[in-house]
Formats: sequence, structure tokens, C-alpha cells
Amino acid sequence: MNADIEKKIGKNIRRLRKRANMTQEHLATKLQLNGCDITRSSVAKIEAGQRHLYPDEIIMLKQLLNAEYEEIFDIT
Repeated sequence: MNADIEKKIGKNIRRLRKRANMTQEHLATKLQLNGCDITRSSVAKIEAGQRHLYPDEIIMLKQLLNAEYEEIFDIT
């Protein structure tokens, strides 16, 4: 995947997480409780565009962050 696109998606996730008033630790815990094997460090790497997202993580992020897919994947 294109590194620039991953960085933009990561930035979107960071913005949505902050909008939801969550820390990286809080988000990672919520993801874990919903079956995603992820750590706070992994959340930080996703937000920095250094780690790929898995489909189950994307679905859960959408729900936990009360976001639309368009908000996650907006690369404009």
C-alpha cells in the first residue's frame, strides 16, 4: 500500500479518536474487548501510518469511533 495513503488514514483515525475523547490506550482496550488483538503501540503505529489495518479492526474502529467509512478512508 502507498505510504502516503496509510499516513492519511492514520491521521484520520487519530482525529476520530480525539473527537471521541479517547486515548490510544483506551481505544486499544476497547478493541481488545471486542476481539481485536491490538496494543496501544499498534494503535500509535496505525496513526503514524507505520502499520496496516486488518478488516476486523476497520469494522470495529468504525463502530467504536462512531464514524463513517468515508471519514476513515478520506485521502483528499
